[in-house]
Amino acid sequence: MIDFAPAPLPADPTLEEVRAALAPGIAANAAFDGWGAAAREMAADGLGVDRDVARLALPDALVMIEAWFGHIDVGMAAALPAEALAGMKIRERITAQIEARLAIAAPDREALRRALAILALPTNVARATRLGWRTADLMWRRAGDTATDLNHYTKRATLLAIYAATVAVFVGDDSEGQADTRGFLARRIDGLMRFEKAKASFRARTEHQPSLSRFVGRLRYPVG
Repeated sequence: MIDFAPAPLPADPTLEEVRAALAPGIAANAAFDGWGAAAREMAADGLGVDRDVARLALPDALVMIEAWFGHIDVGMAAALPAEALAGMKIRERITAQIEARLAIAAPDREALRRALAILALPTNVARATRLGWRTADLMWRRAGDTATDLNHYTKRATLLAIYAATVAVFVGDDSEGQADTRGFLARRIDGLMRFEKAKASFRARTEHQPSLSRFVGRLRYPVG
C-alpha cells in the first residue's frame, strides 16, 4: 500500500487545488456514504474547506471520481519517478505503474467498486472511456512510448483493456497480498508483450515489401 497525500491547501486555493485536496478524503468516505454530498462534506470539514466551495469544485459524483483518479495519477508518478522507470524494461514499467495505482487505491477498494458501478451506467460510458484512455496514455508515455501512428492507438486500447480487467479482479480479490490480482496482471502483460513483439516483427517483414498501390500508381503515372 502506498500512502500518498496531496500537498496542503494554500491560503487562497483555486478550485483545481480544492479538488485535488478533497479527492482522497471523499474516496475514504465514499466506501460508506457513496460518491455524494455526504462524503464531500465530511472531506471538506476535515480540511476546513467551506462546504459551498467544495460543492462548487466537486458538484457531482463523476467530478469527484475524476478528481480521485487524478490523485492516483499523481501518486503513481510520485511513487515511480522517471529515474526509477529508466532502469526498467518496458514490461516492468507498465507492470510497476499498474501495481502502484492499485496500491494507492487499496485502502479504498469499496469506494473504487462503487465508482466503477457509477462509471458503468450507460449515461457515463463515454466519460468512463475517456478517463480510462487518459490513464492508459499516461502509463505508456511514462513508459517511454513515442509512437504517433496507428500503433499509438492500439497500444493504449490494449493497455486500457488490461487495466480495466485487472481492476475488476482487484476489487473482489481477497487473496493474501492480492496475489490473484498480481498473477492475473502478469499473465495479461505477458500477452501484451507477445502482441507488441509480433507487431514489431510484422512491421520489420513488410517494411521493404513492394506496395501494390504504389505499383498501380506508377503504371498510371509513369516516372520520366
